[in-house]
Amino acid sequence: MADNIIIRVQSPEGMKKIPSTKRETAAAFLKKVAKEFGFNSNGFSVYLNRNKTGELVSQNKTLSLLKIKHGDMLFLFPSESSTSSGEVMDTATPHTSSSLPSVQEDEIDQYLVKQDGKIYRNRDPQLCRHGALGKCVHCVPLEPFDEDYLNHLDPPVKHMSFHAYLRKLTGGADKGKFAALENISCKIKSGCEGHPPWPEGICTKCQPSAITLNRQKYRHVDNIMFENHTIADRFLDFWRKTGSQRMGYLYGRYTEHKDIPLGIRAEVAAIYEPPQNATQNSLELLEDPKAAAVDEIAAKLGMCKVGWIFTDLLSEDTRIGTVRYSRNQDSYYLSAEECITAGYFQNEHSNPCRLSRDGHFGSKFVTVVATGGPDNQVHFEGYQVSNQCMALVRDECLLPCKDAPELGYAKESSPEQYVPDVFYKITTTFPKDPQYTFSSTQRFPIENRDILGETQDFHSLATYLSQCTSTSFLNIVSDFHLLLFLVTNEVMPLRDSIGLLLEAVKTSNEDLAQTWKKSEQWATIEQLCSKSGFYINHRFKFCFHQCITSRV
Repeated sequence: MADNIIIRVQSPEGMKKIPSTKRETAAAFLKKVAKEFGFNSNGFSVYLNRNKTGELVSQNKTLSLLKIKHGDMLFLFPSESSTSSGEVMDTATPHTSSSLPSVQEDEIDQYLVKQDGKIYRNRDPQLCRHGALGKCVHCVPLEPFDEDYLNHLDPPVKHMSFHAYLRKLTGGADKGKFAALENISCKIKSGCEGHPPWPEGICTKCQPSAITLNRQKYRHVDNIMFENHTIADRFLDFWRKTGSQRMGYLYGRYTEHKDIPLGIRAEVAAIYEPPQNATQNSLELLEDPKAAAVDEIAAKLGMCKVGWIFTDLLSEDTRIGTVRYSRNQDSYYLSAEECITAGYFQNEHSNPCRLSRDGHFGSKFVTVVATGGPDNQVHFEGYQVSNQCMALVRDECLLPCKDAPELGYAKESSPEQYVPDVFYKITTTFPKDPQYTFSSTQRFPIENRDILGETQDFHSLATYLSQCTSTSFLNIVSDFHLLLFLVTNEVMPLRDSIGLLLEAVKTSNEDLAQTWKKSEQWATIEQLCSKSGFYINHRFKFCFHQCITSRV
């Protein structure tokens, strides 16, 4: 058994693992390679190095004598006249293999892949000895993945952007012919017929590779930005009024983050708070019958679910409004249970990727924690877990420790499951100049806050409209939580007739809003509000009916 080894062979069609032994001859090994890749005996060449040096020729020397060890990577290049499965292999154009699926990537990915991405530098007056049109090592543009440049940014960047990582993979002389994004799997491969199924049998072909936890070199999102402070303040109001923790989903869009080469920013425009049970120390998510409607409304407003946010706050001194600083390098930043939850959400919102045979790779879904900072004020910290953590969570290999929240552990293998023998931080910011996707100056009640006495009904809608002093109908209806109510209320849901209004809010078009205002649906909404004890005039200013008192 000690002689058994696995040799990886990389070709333009992808990588395959070839089982072998230390005593197997090069000739026998090359026959296995030909059979595995579907070549005839002379239709390809295998080299020890990517630059086509150290060719492995058919001979009777053993792999051990040729110094080929377990886990080594060899490189296969088809000859010009070779065929595989009756088709000529194209080695001139990277990633033309039919095994790569056709994937509709996110708009930000389609945009960044077309960008130059290089870091341009001005001529150094002291070091550059050439004319204005010349270039030298001191001023030539740098690649977006240049580690020295990233380390000297303020603050330093430990993880290059995902698209910078892709440029590094697809650069060089081979133009990325051998670049492949492989999703990690912790499960036994099905269909192995050489032995009984697990737990009676397992082999090197079906056994998942061991996972060595490493820091990920890149991150899928480089920055999280709330459009304005109001979004976060309204979310924190629940904790301020109850002392209980709170969770919400972040809705917004992905844009370019220009502070980092080829970076991606998650811009948050609204927070939706799903049904939940909360205490000072726990959160429990409940089934949400409105989840699909919320996603649909967000999509029509040009937004998507970009992440989730939760509070972990404990008052330090209520007299001066400070909170406890508990998450730091001496304790933990995310607990194991929070990492597992983040991994679950990231798996649920995987990142479409054309360079992966699965059609997806990693995730842009972010985690934001509202917690106490070093100054005992509320801080917002952003995270993502690594692709390794996502795989461990997806394949149910990772569990939290009960007694130590910062620790997790891998399950032991069992007859039901074989288990083979972690997150990074993102900056979270608020803009110097606030932005407003939803421009209403009034605040419609947030959903699922009945415990605070804040309800969404036509009485609260009438109250909201009575407080709106703006003459712009578009400004009045530009509130995410109001739009959710109009679509999901049980009395008169407008899911099928609100499309024009959502388009008006998305494009900030007052004319479209005025057109929808004249619809029968809005007229009915006005009548329902008036029946709630209010009178509505043509400018949406309300006044309470005077109570009719009986004569004494």
